[in-house]
This record gives sequence, structure tokens and C-alpha cells, in this order.
Amino acid sequence: MPSDLTIPLCEPYLAGNEWDYVKSCLDTNWVSSVGAYVGRFEEDVAHRAGAAHGIATVNGTAALHIALLVAGVAPGDEVLVSTLTFVASANAIRHAGAWPVTVDAEPDYWQMDLNLIEAFLADGCERRGEAVFNRDSGRRVAAIMPVHVNGHPVDMPRLTAIAQTYNLPVVEDATEALGSRVGNRPVGSIGLLGCFSFNGNKLITTGGGGMIVTDDEELALRARHLTTQARVPGPEYIHDEVGYNYRLTNIQSAIGCAQMEQLDDYIAAKHRIAARYDAAFAEQPGLSPQGLSPDVFSNRWMYCMMVDPDQCGLDSRALLERLNGQGIQGRPIWQPLHLSPAHAGSQSIGGSIADRIYQQTVSLPCSVSLDEAQQQRVIDAVLSAVEPEASSA
Repeated sequence: MPSDLTIPLCEPYLAGNEWDYVKSCLDTNWVSSVGAYVGRFEEDVAHRAGAAHGIATVNGTAALHIALLVAGVAPGDEVLVSTLTFVASANAIRHAGAWPVTVDAEPDYWQMDLNLIEAFLADGCERRGEAVFNRDSGRRVAAIMPVHVNGHPVDMPRLTAIAQTYNLPVVEDATEALGSRVGNRPVGSIGLLGCFSFNGNKLITTGGGGMIVTDDEELALRARHLTTQARVPGPEYIHDEVGYNYRLTNIQSAIGCAQMEQLDDYIAAKHRIAARYDAAFAEQPGLSPQGLSPDVFSNRWMYCMMVDPDQCGLDSRALLERLNGQGIQGRPIWQPLHLSPAHAGSQSIGGSIADRIYQQTVSLPCSVSLDEAQQQRVIDAVLSAVEPEASSA
């Protein structure tokens, strides 16, 4: 955290057994990618995600990359993905040799617009046997990657029905959504495979890490094989294909195990923080948080709201500048993928909603350790920044 910022955006909270578990790794010399904590962490996350199998990876991008490969995505294919997401979602698709087709957000909950997906598959694609091909590019559409933006689940029952109609696997980018649910189904286990991230700003952290979860044993074995350099089991060092050095270490897994023990407390803290912000800004014209569907349970990972410059007298970037000037760290939401220079040339389906969200949204401090006095400082700073007529309306 920069020295001039006294309230960080979203920092990790290490207040459980992290020290003890890491010390046990050091005491026993099990510090690399083999050790008891790796398997335990995989079991803990898979159980919480409602899946039979977990495969720990070095980060969430690696998890997405391998999940796409084992789902059957091949070089030259296309994958439908949310445009309103961190760039890693599209990067993983490119790492697999495929191309992202970015899909706009819907305006209420900021999730992938399923109406656009239905229209694209029905009108913009053609079937050739069991496969679906993009009429414009001629490429095979190989998978759908929904992103549960800010921990809020996509409408997975509807999406999986669409995917089944076109025989498309669903790889859930649940990197921000550990603990979120659709009905009683935890996200990550609803699609064919799901992926989580444990970066420093995520709900739980291992410093850097990721996880693939699935109910399919064959896919789990394949994913584990690829993440360990595709080494054939046995005493000899024989590798039957090009694999990846993507295995999470025992030390990082030890931290993850300690973090998982606190997951429910972390989610409760996120909900308390979000509820205070919701109440504080409810009557302020021009300030509107990301919506929350009554059909899902969101972990409320990141608190984001839109700032209407016409009603507030300043835009989102000006508000962020004011907050940062008071030692309060805020950030804009990610640049939509269809605007990213890194993915120029990829096809986009819509984009105007994501554009507006990008232009108007700020993310506010929401660390699980954020106390009420700190949060009140944030609230006061936001309210004092808007035009007096907006504040008193």
C-alpha cells in the first residue's frame, strides 16, 4: 500500500492459523509443490465449491488456461466471455490459442447479457454436426466462459440451458466469487469446470494462487497432469506431452488452509460493509451501486458504484482523485475487453452497457478488516465530494 494511503482498497487479512501452518512447512522442509497442505487446500476449496475435485494452481489465470484446455478448447477456436472483466479472462483464452468473443453486460447486475448470447448463437452461428461455427469468422465456438463479476453470480440456470442447446461446455470464471451461490448451488461447480483466484485482494488469499474445481474425475486427472509438467506417474522422468509448471506450493497452500477456516467470517464482513455503504448512499441522487439479484447469494467481494456526473457534479475519475487525495484508495473498474488494445481484433457483441459502467464506476475500500470509523471516513469523503444540491436533494 502506498505510504500516503491510510485506507487501502482491499487488503488481505491474516489473523488465523497462517503463521502456525507456514511454520510447520518450514520446520518439516515441505515448502515446494509437494506437501500435505496442497491436498488439504484442494479438498477444502472443492468441498466449499460443491465439487468432487480440486486442482491447485499458481494463480487464477493458470487455472483458467488449464480448464479451457481440458474442456476441449483448441487453437483457432472461439470462447464467449464477459467483456466486463479483468483482462486475465481473455488472456487465458489466448494462452489456449483461442480467440475471445466478448459479450456485453446487462445493466442491472453487470453480468454477461444472456439475451445477446442467445441471439449470437441463433443468428450469428451455424451448426455443423455437433459443432457450432461463427458465421463471420468461420471459427468453431468451443466454450462459454461466464465471469461472476465482483462475486455476483451470472444467471447460471439459464446459461447452462443455452449451453446445452448448443453442446457447449461452460467454464466458470469464479475467480472473485468463492462462497457465492445460485440458489443452493455454489458457483464454480455449476459449469463443467470452475476456477478461483487467491490473489492478495481476493476474499481469501495465498499471496498468489488459483484452483480448478470439477465433478468430472477424468477432467480432474487431466488437469492435474497438465499442471505438473505432464509427467507420467512412476520413478522415471517421462513426460508424454507439453505440460506446465502450474502447481501451487505447500507454503501457499498452508496459508490458504488457514484462510479457508475464516471464509464465513470474511463473507459476513463483506456483507456488513456493503450494507453500510448501501444505506449511506441510498438517498444520494447519482450514486448507484451494482445491483443484487434476489435469486443469488453474492459474497460481495468488491463494492462498486456508478457515479452519474450530471447529478453529482463530478465524474468517477474526479471522485477517485479526491478520495486518493484524502488517503483513501479507490479504483476504476476494469477497461472492458472489447476496448483493450491487448485484444484488438477480437469480435465483440454489444458493449455500450459495459462502456458506461467502466466510465462511471468507482470501487470503494472494502477490506474485511475495514472498521466502522474507517468506513465512515470513506462515506463522508464521497458525500462531501458530490455537488451540494445532490447531497441535499
